[in-house]
Order: sequence, then structure tokens, then C-alpha cells
Amino acid sequence: MTDNSPKAALPGRRAVYEAELRKRSMRIAVLSTLAVVAAIAILVPLAPGWDAVKRSFFNGGVFAKTFPGLLNAFLLDIAIFAWSLPLIAIVGLLVAICRDIQRPALYPLRLFAMIYTDVFRGLPVILVIYLIGFGIPGLGLPRPWNSPYIWGSLALILVYAAYVAEVIRSGIESIHQSQRSAALSLGLSTTDTMRYVILPQALRNVVPANMNLVVALQKDVALLSFVGPVEIFRQAGVYKSLYANFTPYVGAAIIFLIITIPATRYADYLMHKRRRQQQ
Repeated sequence: MTDNSPKAALPGRRAVYEAELRKRSMRIAVLSTLAVVAAIAILVPLAPGWDAVKRSFFNGGVFAKTFPGLLNAFLLDIAIFAWSLPLIAIVGLLVAICRDIQRPALYPLRLFAMIYTDVFRGLPVILVIYLIGFGIPGLGLPRPWNSPYIWGSLALILVYAAYVAEVIRSGIESIHQSQRSAALSLGLSTTDTMRYVILPQALRNVVPANMNLVVALQKDVALLSFVGPVEIFRQAGVYKSLYANFTPYVGAAIIFLIITIPATRYADYLMHKRRRQQQ
């Protein structure tokens, strides 16, 4: 039997009202954005120095000559990112597990993890790159162990693993203690409890936060140019000196945005999806 009472119609009316409200908000957002973009497009070219800025930063001829070389140099950024990311995940996971150790006999591991995260989260990335990228090769190691690719990548791994470890640790601590107790009462060891009960849930909870670190890592790979590797940022500097023009930096920025914006939007999607699941 169908319920046609006013109370039964309320959810449907609320859904219609919320849909109309979303459409109205979207229209306002689009119109305001178009107004801002139009204002920038009209007012910026009216600035007295716009012609000089256009020649120095938005030179079409220089862009066409340098963009293919920048893309080729960006392959090195991708390679460094590709071999650093899994190592960061492994080190970060191990450090997070050490931070969660409860046994008194293994406290030195917990203490080491605490010191590690405090040190490498407290130092600027560029400073760690300089210290490791120049310091370790300065020991006079033979090739290939004096390569800036190795030690620059190690600096990124050490810094980002500290951040990943803290994110994973927050995910571990978000799992209620009752789940540990229930697993132990069923006969699971502490190790199996962490492996089969805690970590699967914790890692699933922290995927959106770690995606933001992945985006940041992709950008910070460019910092390795300060210790030698000719990746996209250094290649842009070479072209800038060659053509006496800053357009190559704009080209490098465009390449980074092509990669990072979709990754950022995907991270936002994951966070929104996780929020809906929690609600």
C-alpha cells in the first residue's frame, strides 16, 4: 500500500530542493569565475610592462624550441619518482610499525623511529638534499656510489618516508583498541593482529592523505637539480641561459601542472569518497 501522506513526501521534496540548490550554486560559481578570468584577461595586458613580460615569459618561438627538450628531461624526473616512491612506502610502513611497538624489549626500535621522524620532518627538504647529495659523495666513494642520482634520491626517500610514517601511524591509531583485543582473544599473535586486522584498515584510511604526499614528491624531485642531475628544472635553466629568456620555466611549470593537477583532483576525490563512507 502506497503512503501518500505529507510526511512520506518530505524526503523527496528535500532531495529536489537540495538538487536545485546545487544547480544554483554551480551557476553562481561559473559566472563568478568567468568574471574574474575576463577581468584578468582585460586588465593585465593594460599594465605598462606587459609587453616586456610577454617577451620574457611567454615567447612562443622559445617555447616551441625548448618544450620537446623539457619533456625529454622530465623523463628523468619520472624515473627518480618511480624508484623513490616504493622505497618511501616500504620505509614509511616499517617506521610506522616501529612507532606502534608496545613490547618493552623492543623499545629501542620505537625510540629510533621517533627520533627519525622528528629529525627528517624538522629539516627542510632542500637542506637534506644538500647534506646527503654533497656530503656522502665527498667521502671519495668509487663510481657509481658517488652518483648524485643515488644520494639525491636517498634524501627524498628519507624525508618523505618520515611524513608517510606519521600518516600511517595516525591510521593505525584510528583503529579502535577493541579490535586488537578481539583479535588477541581469538588467538592471533600481536604480529598477525597488526598484519591481518590493523594494517588493512589503517592503510585504507590513509590513502587520500598519502596521495597528497605523492603529488608533493613529484614536485620536489626538481630539487635534485641542485646536486647535479639534469632534470627538467635544470634543463629549463640551461635553456634560460641559452636564449636569455624565462619562457622555458613557464614550459616546465606547464608540464608539472599536467601531471600534478589530475593527481590532486584524484586525491580530493578519494578524500570525498572516504568522507561519504564515514557519514
